[in-house]
Amino acid sequence: QVHLVESGGGLVQAGGSLRLSCEASGRTFGTYGMGWFRQAPGKERELVAGISRSGSTISYADSVKGRFTISRDNAKNTVYLQMNSLKPEDTAVYYCAATSSPIVTTPRFYNYWGQGTQVTVSS
Repeated sequence: QVHLVESGGGLVQAGGSLRLSCEASGRTFGTYGMGWFRQAPGKERELVAGISRSGSTISYADSVKGRFTISRDNAKNTVYLQMNSLKPEDTAVYYCAATSSPIVTTPRFYNYWGQGTQVTVSS
């Protein structure tokens, strides 16, 4: 089992940047694929980015390609989401999640979740 804690959310103007961090408990972080999801009010939760256990496989939602970057540091048990050129439509609660599956592109395979961090982008 893994416990996830997100940080780094906040209020930013359109065009600005934020970096989210997610620290995981335990000594098995490197055995989990990791993902960042987001959920805006009235919308379904969507997978924003996923990264495999070693970091060799990365995927992004089309809406964030070229603006967001997911990375991980297995020595620090941490996964990051660098968000640049933020838009008001990026406003949402962002969740970190872990999967024991080697597949990081399928939302239903994620079985551990953080509590979420709010990102608000003003126009």
